[in-house]
Amino acid sequence: MINIKSDREIELMREAGKMLAYVHSEISNFIKAGITTYEVDQFGLKLIKKMNAIPSFYHLYDFPGNFCVSINEEVIHGIPSKKRYIKDGDIVKVDGGVGYKGYHSDAARTNIVGTVDEKVRLLVERTEQSFFESLKVCLPGNHVNDIGRTIEDYIEPFGYGIVDEYTGHGIGRAVHEDPDVCNFATNERGPKLRTNMALAIEPMINLGTEKVITDSVDGWTVRTADGLASAHYENTIVITDNGPEILSLQ
Repeated sequence: MINIKSDREIELMREAGKMLAYVHSEISNFIKAGITTYEVDQFGLKLIKKMNAIPSFYHLYDFPGNFCVSINEEVIHGIPSKKRYIKDGDIVKVDGGVGYKGYHSDAARTNIVGTVDEKVRLLVERTEQSFFESLKVCLPGNHVNDIGRTIEDYIEPFGYGIVDEYTGHGIGRAVHEDPDVCNFATNERGPKLRTNMALAIEPMINLGTEKVITDSVDGWTVRTADGLASAHYENTIVITDNGPEILSLQ
């Protein structure tokens, strides 16, 4: 069931989104070669606690971290580790949420560390842009599938793989709510977009194949099947009469 939010609920989500935008900005400044993904996780956690909020991802489906921190060919769900060091030339995806007074925000950023291959840099930039392209159709009366079709139409000419096993989603009192928000066109139009519908739109785009595999040891980390780089960009938005409002961006 899709939960259309009240104005009060949207205001609480707006506060959660502002907090998360700040956390992502600070994490992006903090990330550098030589630190571990665990240090990234703990740095973000301290910021959230200082704001008297909670990390939305902590123990979500028993995930053993506060943020997903995924490097290079790792698409999503990378577990923070004291043994995983960030190196020059890495791209580091940080995905997380902030819970505030019972409501959640969710956003992801791909951070470039040092100098990366031009192909990877363009992948990161185009993945982010695909999110902003999708906002053009985030209007009352359009349909959820319009979002995925717009992302696919933008990404397809570059020859990238669009991850199809994981999607965006509704968000509110729970991190994951209805509806699913695919990053590609589907055969169905999907639910109609309505005012005060809150969504997390999150294109996950691979340099090569769209196929992914889940780590058989930790059971969480999702990687590209061909070992090539993957980028991820996400924000929480709300549909308004005047167009989409991004809640998790400064």
